Amino acid sequence: MVFFRTLKPLLMVSRPWIHVRCIQLRYCSNAATTGVNKKGRTTVDKFKTHLSSGPSFKDFIKGVDAAQHGHRSDTDDDLYEDLEMGNSRKVYFETYGCQMNENDTEIAWSILQKKGYQRTVYLNEADVVLLVTCSIREKAEQTIWNRLQELTVMKRRRLRTRAPMKIGILGCMAERLKTELLEREKLVDVLAGPDAYRDLPRLLTVAHGGQQASNVLLSLEETYADIMPVQHSPHGHSAFVSIMRGCDNMCSYCIVPFTRGRERSRPVSSILEEVRMLSDQGVKEVTLLGQNVNSYRDTSEEQFCGSDLTRLSPGFKTVYRSKRGGLRFSDLLDRVSRIDPDMRIRFTSPHPKDFPDEVLHLIAERGNVCKQIHLPAQSGSSQVLKAMRRGYTREAYLDLVKSIKRIIPDVSLSSDFISGFCGESEDDHQQTLSLIREVGYNVGFLFAYSMRKKTHAHHRLQDDVPAEVKRRRVEECIIVFREEAARVNAALIGSTQLVLVEGDSKRSAEELCGRADGNLKVIFPKEGVAAQAAESNTAPITAGDYVLVKILSANSQSMRGQALSRSSLRGTVKNYETLPEHEVDERGTTMIESCH
Repeated sequence: MVFFRTLKPLLMVSRPWIHVRCIQLRYCSNAATTGVNKKGRTTVDKFKTHLSSGPSFKDFIKGVDAAQHGHRSDTDDDLYEDLEMGNSRKVYFETYGCQMNENDTEIAWSILQKKGYQRTVYLNEADVVLLVTCSIREKAEQTIWNRLQELTVMKRRRLRTRAPMKIGILGCMAERLKTELLEREKLVDVLAGPDAYRDLPRLLTVAHGGQQASNVLLSLEETYADIMPVQHSPHGHSAFVSIMRGCDNMCSYCIVPFTRGRERSRPVSSILEEVRMLSDQGVKEVTLLGQNVNSYRDTSEEQFCGSDLTRLSPGFKTVYRSKRGGLRFSDLLDRVSRIDPDMRIRFTSPHPKDFPDEVLHLIAERGNVCKQIHLPAQSGSSQVLKAMRRGYTREAYLDLVKSIKRIIPDVSLSSDFISGFCGESEDDHQQTLSLIREVGYNVGFLFAYSMRKKTHAHHRLQDDVPAEVKRRRVEECIIVFREEAARVNAALIGSTQLVLVEGDSKRSAEELCGRADGNLKVIFPKEGVAAQAAESNTAPITAGDYVLVKILSANSQSMRGQALSRSSLRGTVKNYETLPEHEVDERGTTMIESCH
């Protein structure tokens, strides 16, 4: 253990940069050492032997196999493993932000589970609390700061009764605010950036030794391709599958390239293996994830590395040079959709530039690829879009919408919008409102602009739209969005939708909630239905069932209907006759919130 007592200070460095004082060893001539006693020489020799047998610089570089260079024996490796074991410590996760963070939570848990940690859903039982964070907007970060204050109070109380609780920040906020998080009131014990989850066991070992530990290095290669996330869906019927990480688009408002790094795609073989595993487990819906999911490009094998240029949507461009070769998103979507015809395939979040016709035709042709496309516009003004560095004009975006609706007539569209971006005029805002009306989205995500450090806008533009104007504009966008969504959804009244049941509705245990192909919530009474439309025997509906639902009413956020029968993606009845009036539930017009 002498070796590890020497190593311990090196493992417990809590800051990304430290000042190292260099000590020059001075050696005396033979004449000068003739009077040195034997005991002194023995001590020096032992020190020199101990120093030479210790770790080299390469041992402390991430990704270098020290054993390959002969610096660590198998015994040393076993000892390292022992030091990093969780020893049944209980870890509690809180996840904030996007679906990528939900997937990252399961990746982190998969790593810790293999090291002997246990997961708990009860905060008061936790030995380790890990917050998986988001930095997209200032409000998201402020939520984390407030939560850290609450957890710190709990931590101080715990010190009086039992072993101290350790608090960790994972994800984007860890990378963006590393210095503040480590120094501000000493609230955090562990920091792990999006590409450092493999290092979590070591970081927690350092923290349990009483020191702060941090690894926020970004990677050009990390995709966690060899780590199968531990799916933690409450019903087990749906799952997220990460296919790529990072983003190269460099939109002027966006912090993602700086917190998650450059684009790199997971090998297609790894993705297909995970989807097959989920299919075998009975999962009915998979959502492919990425910061720019449809820019997927696998170059992991030599035969994939051709010379063909990446094809973009007509009228769109990028700030980076066109990329060559690789298996593209259409190739991946084709292969994933063939694994299980009864498994729904979704994807998010795409960029409008990456919808060449082959992707659209594939979505139209495959029955298990949902006819729902997220198409983030961000603004309806070409002037604002240029300032945002989005790579398209209003006209190009609308041309893409027309092409999508032509190729996929029954498509459902959703979008993102930012109100009050730098330099946005009242006319620019009115153009955004008119775009929302012209397209007709089912679902929208609308936010007031929040300036983020490190971004192009932070360095080059002025956040010159007053806060009260931002609030007023985003509220007006929300009003118009709801009006148009109510109109679009009302057109579905009388249709029959195939719904994947998620569970009880939030407001009533007598009703069920699920999602239609277009990703809209559908609420219907909890009643037994036949296994097939022509059968008379009924059975209760459970989470994970596909059910045909007759839509009876709709508003801007959900639809309500009556369950007809169980079905499947392959056995969906396209046209179903209208139910008799006496079979319609009188509560059909009541609005029910999401079941999540």
